[in-house]
Amino acid sequence: MPDDPDLLFPLPERRPEDHEPLVPQIKRPIWTENKARLISRYLYYFLMITKHGAYIDAFAGPQESENPEMWAAKLVLEIQPKWLRQFHLFELNSSSVHRLEMLKAEHSDRQIEIYPGDCNLRLREFLDRRSIREKEATFCLLDQRTFECHWSTVKAVAAYKREARKVELFYFFPIAWLGRAIAGIRNTQILKDWWGRDDWSRLFTMSAEKCKDEVVYRFRNELNYWSVKAWPIYRDPQGRAVMYYMIHATDHEEAPKQMIRAYNFLPPEPSKQTSLFDG
Repeated sequence: MPDDPDLLFPLPERRPEDHEPLVPQIKRPIWTENKARLISRYLYYFLMITKHGAYIDAFAGPQESENPEMWAAKLVLEIQPKWLRQFHLFELNSSSVHRLEMLKAEHSDRQIEIYPGDCNLRLREFLDRRSIREKEATFCLLDQRTFECHWSTVKAVAAYKREARKVELFYFFPIAWLGRAIAGIRNTQILKDWWGRDDWSRLFTMSAEKCKDEVVYRFRNELNYWSVKAWPIYRDPQGRAVMYYMIHATDHEEAPKQMIRAYNFLPPEPSKQTSLFDG
């Protein structure tokens, strides 16, 4: 058996028809309050396979300052065993940067780097330095609020690994408020940067399901990930509306199985949402 944990499962042969190696058997979805727990639970399973890794969080500050149990970076740092070797945390908001500095002080035994400023600049600068080695299992969380993450940034993360498996991604895609949010943007350059193309207005003509499928298609065909799945995050415990999708993109054939385990770890029952403007 190879010594490098990243090589325990060899890369599968890529074929055009072979993007979906596993159909999720979803028993229970989760809702917004449990998003951070989904992330940390999945990272736990990720580490059970890799036994090492680097963690990148492009929007690392707490989204709910009064609810630390919903802070993904905090929960990931608390995962045991402490097999994650390095943490690269990016944050624009100065007060959130301060919270990250406090979090770093609480975990002084870990290798944590904080990068204040716009992640679309700072993250690409970081990637250009090639600080993460090719064989280091790497996970990146792109948990934007709506339009903050440029598509060019997503592409840079996806293209980072040149020989080994791609950086594994969670990408936040808002669906419940997407139509209203697009309509409220006056500076269309924001939408062009986020969508990465000039045809962002096409989203107005699509159903919520079609929008989700378009994003999944782009991760597969533009970014060339082996497996891409969109996991719905619901508004409330009754699952009355999909608020957003967490897009999971990976090159590791074990990863979809572990994502099912993480997603099914939390309640409740789902319901159907059909319109981009529902919710």
